[in-house]
Amino acid sequence: MAKVIAKSLLVTFLPVCLAFLGGAVLPFQAAVNASAGRLLGYSLWGALASLTVSSLVIIIALVVLRAPAPDFGRAFQGGWWLWTGGVLGAIYVGGAASLTPTLGSSGFLLLVVLGQIIASVLVDHFGLMGLAARPMSFAKALGIILIIVGVIAVQRCGEN
Repeated sequence: MAKVIAKSLLVTFLPVCLAFLGGAVLPFQAAVNASAGRLLGYSLWGALASLTVSSLVIIIALVVLRAPAPDFGRAFQGGWWLWTGGVLGAIYVGGAASLTPTLGSSGFLLLVVLGQIIASVLVDHFGLMGLAARPMSFAKALGIILIIVGVIAVQRCGEN
């Protein structure tokens, strides 16, 4: 019984911990990319350095994990939007490198979270990208408003 509970806790909390860790590293990534861009002479050079290192890390992980070769035939049968991930990643990394020096780490990431929440609520509401529709609710709207208030509070408090 204890083994089942331990496995259940692991299955439940490991993804939560990994997602939290993924979020916790973003301020550091934004600051590192901004610093690299400053040292390289232009913010987008910092973004390129970050994405190049990311590509190398993924390639090494694929080799170490002995991942099977991709099935491009199947992938080409998917929606056109399957191929936008790299563009979207470049927008985020480039934005982080360019905007973090101006907005600060907290300001940039609060606006990122606001954008993520609004976009995800719209994706859910309309059932975009193959997801089941989950209509907008009062609670979701209130959550968005609270995040907007948080962004304003953090940005205004930073000016004092």
